[in-house]
Amino acid sequence: MVSCNGGLNQMRAAICDMVTIARYLNVTLIVPELDKTSFWADPSEFQDIFDVNHFITSLRDEVRILKELPPRLKRRVEMGFVYSMPPISWSDISYYHKQILPLIQKYKVIHLNRTDARLANNGQSLDVQKLRCRVNFNALRFTPQIEELGKRVIKLLRQNGPFIVLHLRYEMDMLAFSGCTQGCNNDEVEELTRMRYAYPWWKEKIINSDLKRKDGLCPLTPEETALILRALDIDKNYQIYIAAGEIYGGDKRMASLAAAYPKLVRKETLLGPSDLGFFQNHSSQMAALDYLVSLESDIFIPTYDGNMAKVVQGHRRYLGFKQTILLDRRLLVDLIDQYNNGSLSWIQFSDAVKETHERRRGQPSKRLVIPDRPKEEDYFYANPEECLQQPDGQLSST
Repeated sequence: MVSCNGGLNQMRAAICDMVTIARYLNVTLIVPELDKTSFWADPSEFQDIFDVNHFITSLRDEVRILKELPPRLKRRVEMGFVYSMPPISWSDISYYHKQILPLIQKYKVIHLNRTDARLANNGQSLDVQKLRCRVNFNALRFTPQIEELGKRVIKLLRQNGPFIVLHLRYEMDMLAFSGCTQGCNNDEVEELTRMRYAYPWWKEKIINSDLKRKDGLCPLTPEETALILRALDIDKNYQIYIAAGEIYGGDKRMASLAAAYPKLVRKETLLGPSDLGFFQNHSSQMAALDYLVSLESDIFIPTYDGNMAKVVQGHRRYLGFKQTILLDRRLLVDLIDQYNNGSLSWIQFSDAVKETHERRRGQPSKRLVIPDRPKEEDYFYANPEECLQQPDGQLSST
């Protein structure tokens, strides 16, 4: 049994890992339980987001998956005979063979209560890596209701020409968690700080926003994003679909982006209340809709490298290396500051931004491997190179 933690895309990657681990231990997996206690407090069950029957049947030849425990084992669990534990992060399959399998043999049922990043990015067999991809790209299909709504949004966008998905990670929870307050007034800084202290699982409390921003560890603000899109020569007539929750600061903070790109749209502006009513207070289902639209966009641009940015980037690579502009935030904030203080002209600024991102558009590349520092290396799901058809048979070394 597994309980996933985090938002939709963190859980998506975890489900892929847990299926793969169950397969290589030759044990039965119960359909994963989704996180209902995180910041978003989404009550959705697995079958509310994913097509559970397709998930089970499409993997039938690899792993036995059940919707619930058989009655005999269910009684054992209800009586408290279950061993619950978090596996060690970034572990190899060998760890699960040596440490977890004996526990399953002893207790009959084991409950893994944390699932994020529990399988190493690298050093796994090709079969392991390919199964992770098979789950991600084939077995995890959204429910017909979510898929249909996604197709409708994409059709509406396509009717009006090309569109970019901007994953503008500038919601209140992101800013409170990260401590990034660039462009916020004193009241907003206080509000965000109060929120960070209110959530005990956000461990870092005292944060220097300016230093963090200079290190490239903050999401770009809507104002900074507008500058960067213009510097990249993104046509102002392109539709820009905002894949995000509620932007902190609302229309006031979006004003410069809306002025530069008047065709800003969101799912809420494309669909009526009757379409979205079912999704209200179900942030993971809303995120699933954004995920589908992000896959189909002409260009995908995330302003922060969170889980959605990484998983969508990897999925777009799988779909034929569709263009994803991966912003170098550390370099960009320095260029933005130089431009704003007059050290760089617009031409110099724009040329520097374009030059920096020539090789950051989701082209074939090798994952960066950093032994013993898995958090700092490239994430498997952002570039599952073992599963990708190389257009020219070559991998770049970047």
